[in-house]
Amino acid sequence: MVSVRRLVSGPDQDEEGGTVAEADERGTDGLGRRLSALRARAGLTISALAAAAGVSQGLVSQIERGAGNPSYTTLIKLADALRVPVGAFFDGSEDSWEPAAVVRAGSRRRLSLSDEGLVYELLSPSLRGRLGMMRAEIPPGYSNALAPHRHEGEEVMLLLEGALHITVGGKESVLEAGDALTYDASVPHHFHNKGNRRAVIVGAMTPPSF
Repeated sequence: MVSVRRLVSGPDQDEEGGTVAEADERGTDGLGRRLSALRARAGLTISALAAAAGVSQGLVSQIERGAGNPSYTTLIKLADALRVPVGAFFDGSEDSWEPAAVVRAGSRRRLSLSDEGLVYELLSPSLRGRLGMMRAEIPPGYSNALAPHRHEGEEVMLLLEGALHITVGGKESVLEAGDALTYDASVPHHFHNKGNRRAVIVGAMTPPSF
């Protein structure tokens, strides 16, 4: 599996607080290749993508070279500018749809922002079917309130561990282990882990537009 990782810490950061560092061979380099391919497919130059996403041209260039690791907020901005779901940045190739497909625990497609401690794992084989499922780990203190997410479809979030504040359209719900929340994903939504332990959720969405 390929993760998006930062290998060393340092003073340089992207506009959203993500550390800019040297990438390992399997980490941000893979993300860079995917970003470059998506940008080429959209017919955008680096400067055009940067302007559309509201980030610096240097940051986009660094990510594509595998020398910079974006924050989750930056990924959302890039995905919006490219008009693709954030799920387009998952490692691995999109598998073709099959009537039945097993996703082994050790073979899940993964998107990991190591310094932030945010981890997404795809439980469905791809995002090409009518239903998508994923598992997410949200570290203590993490919030994406500055960049609420919105996309087509309906979602259900089941909290497995910890506690999590989820805000949908200005209404905040506090989930504890075993609680589930269903909401219209086209309404801006974000989450905040205000506790001192990680929160683990399993989410299902239709259509799979993460």
